[in-house]
Order: sequence, then structure tokens, then C-alpha cells
Amino acid sequence: MGELCIIDLMGRIVNKETTKYLDKKVKVCGWVNSIRSHGKIVFIDLRDMTGIVQLVCTSDIAKDIRPEWVIEVIGKVCKRPSKMVNPKIETGKIEISVEKLKVLSKAKTLPFSIDGDGYEINEEKRMKYRYLDLRRQRMKRNMIERQRVIQFIRDFLQKQGFIEIETPILTKSTPEGARDFIVPSRLQPGKFFALPQAPQQYKQLLQIAGIEKYFQIARCFRDEDPRADRQVEFTQLDLEMSFVEQKNVMDLTERLFIELVKKLYPEKKIQNIPFPRIPYEKAMKKYNTDRPDLRKNKNNPDLLAFCWIIDFPFFEKDDKNKWTFTHNPFSAPKPEFMQDLLKKKNIKNILTTQYDIVLNGWELGGGSIRNHRPEALEAVFETIGYRKKEIKDKFGHMLKAFEYGVPPHGGIAPGLDRFLAVLLKEPNIREVIAFPKTGDSRDLMMDGPSEVSEEQLKELKIKVIKKSKK
Repeated sequence: MGELCIIDLMGRIVNKETTKYLDKKVKVCGWVNSIRSHGKIVFIDLRDMTGIVQLVCTSDIAKDIRPEWVIEVIGKVCKRPSKMVNPKIETGKIEISVEKLKVLSKAKTLPFSIDGDGYEINEEKRMKYRYLDLRRQRMKRNMIERQRVIQFIRDFLQKQGFIEIETPILTKSTPEGARDFIVPSRLQPGKFFALPQAPQQYKQLLQIAGIEKYFQIARCFRDEDPRADRQVEFTQLDLEMSFVEQKNVMDLTERLFIELVKKLYPEKKIQNIPFPRIPYEKAMKKYNTDRPDLRKNKNNPDLLAFCWIIDFPFFEKDDKNKWTFTHNPFSAPKPEFMQDLLKKKNIKNILTTQYDIVLNGWELGGGSIRNHRPEALEAVFETIGYRKKEIKDKFGHMLKAFEYGVPPHGGIAPGLDRFLAVLLKEPNIREVIAFPKTGDSRDLMMDGPSEVSEEQLKELKIKVIKKSKK
């Protein structure tokens, strides 16, 4: 687990730093992890974000103290007797002789144990009491590792000249492959914002704005049907670059993952460098999937087999036998298929510049070189059945922007939740998200989604039609 450094401005010393204060008086605070009574002497393991430190006090001072109570302690840092040294913890050579103990908060008996990994506990119960589940060591580690990975990504991209820019959460509803979450507007009754499925359009607009290298740790929202290992809100690394070809984006992404693994997880081995690049058609024929698990030894949990899937078909038929895009409508075709797209012929054979990155059988994310010519973007929408008025209504803002000088550009958006789940050897992405939803998109802790008051609905000019009981 990575280093965690906490500076306290209230005179408190965090547990892992107490070893620096031998024979000195300190103030420590935290949760009572465990209590062991030996007659008149009581040992308390005190837990905070940085670890555990042992307290030694008289039974009078520790009277009535219970596990998970939050306490403040003042005492002297002493060497432990040699027979009492605990090599398993960072503070194992010292203990704090308690002089004063103050109860800051009492706690009821927890609904489950937080000592172990928690896999055996009913997941819905863990999610209902997520703030308690996060107290366990494994979950705390996951949150710290998540931050370390994100910080590495930020540092790496900034050194490459990228600028981190936040894009709006309230945006316009447009068809991008999944169902939108819509948000009613009180000030414009009958009109709605949408939560972004991804910052796709904004990051392209930033390229038009001259921000040649953009990135963001982006929150994305998709109102999808229940699926085992997806979340309706998730986090991705979103990046876009100007004046690039497919190879440039893939090479940069590859370097990012290689350097991240080597720096933060040196115990792990990347199976193949450079990452194999497999055409979609070959992947389907050989592996019967476009996210193959290429590990030569699947019993080795520290083996990472990255690969790229390329040369995807641009279009496919939907359940109504109409053409739809396979990834997103903003992708450009491979150069040799541009004329076919513009003439809207040979549709089934047009290949796109889309590229997906796969790790150990998990699709981490994808990207493409974008259509930067307005007539090509219009041709995509016309191919999938949009009339010119619909194109103008839904994407007129993009086509308008394309009239003012657009650099060739492309990007990628790997999912951070999936990447972290693989890195940390977790069975699903909920284990690396602080407050996840259930598979059917419920928040058991906050009891959401929930009904709202009639007054709120009236203010928004919305009426809820309830299903009639049969």
C-alpha cells in the first residue's frame, strides 16, 4: 500500500508518526480497534487512517470503553518490552502510556465485523452500511491505491503537456449509444438537461478551441439496464489530442500504463510489450470475443496481458434491421473508407479508426480518431437514419463549431474502475468505488432513488403517472 502522510494542525500526532516521538508526550485520536484487559492494566489498539498504535492504561482510565468508540488520548511514547514487539505493524516497537483519555463519540455494536476482507458478508448489507465497510483494511487500501493511480496519471499527462479541464455535468441530451439520465429545468419548464454519458462532445470542442492536449478524470452517467459489473455512474480517464493519428494516441496510452505499472506495482509483470494489436475480425474468429484474455498463465494474479483491438466495423444492424454505429458516431472511418462513408455506400464493410484497450479479458475502454469534417459527421448521422432537421436539432452546435477550423484529433477513455479492479485483484468494480450502486442501480445507503414531494414536482411542472394496480 502506498505512503499516506497526514499533517494535523490541532496538535494531534497521527499513529504512524508516533514512532518519531519516543519518550515524548503526544496526543492521538482514533477508533478503538480492540481492547484487551489484564486485570488492572488494559491494552487498547487505536486505529486511525494511517494505522494502529497500542495504548496502555489503567482499568480506571479505560473504564466502560468499547470497540469503535472514538477517543482522544494524551500520553507518553515508550519502547515496548522486547517480548512485546509486534513486527506486523509500523508502530510495533512502541506503545503509548495513557495519562488522559477523552471519549469523543460512542458507537453501537457494528452490524458486521470489519476485521477481515468482508467477502463473506452479504454485499447488500455491506453497501447499506458502506461507511462502516470502508473502515476495513482492504477497502481503505483500495481507496488509497485509487488516489495513487489517479495522481500518477495526472503527473504523467501534465509532463506530456496535457491540460486538465473540467467539463459540464449538466448538458444536452444527445444519442451517444446509451440511455441518458435527464434533469428537469425549473426555469425552462418542459425542457431538460442530461447528465453526460461521457465528455465526448466537449473534449472535441476543446480541440476546436485550440486546447491541443486535454484530459480529465471524468464522471460519466449512463441509464443502462442492470448488468453485473457496470455502474450507472463511473469514472474514466478522458483525453483528447490534436494533430494525431491512431498510432500516436495508442502509443501514448501504452506508455502511460507501462510506466504506471512499473512505478506503482513493480511486483506485477506485463506479458507483452508493446501490447499486441489484433484486428476485430481476427479476434472474433480466434477468441470468439473482442476482449480476449491473453494471459499465458491465468493462475498468476500478477500477470497483466494488455492488448489492442483495432479495425472495428463502423456500422452494424440493430434489432430493427437499421444501421447503427458500433461505438460512437463521432469516430472517423479509416482513410481508405472515407469516400464510401461520404457516398453512403458499402456500409457493412466500412472500418473505423476505433481502438479498444483490453486487460486480462476486461475491456478497459476505447477511443478513435474523430471525424473533423462536418460533411463526414453528417454522413454518419444520415447513415443511421437521421433526417437533416434531426441532425441540426441534436448536433447543430457541433456542426456549427466545425465551420471555424477543426484540427484532426483523437482520444481515448479508459475506465479507471475496471483498471483498478484488475490491478488490486478485486472480483468486481464495486470494491474499488467508495459508494457504489447495486446491479439494479439502487443506493441502499442513501435509499435512492426516492420519491420527491408534490411541491417539487409542481415547481418543475412535472406530473408522475403511477401504474394502476391490477
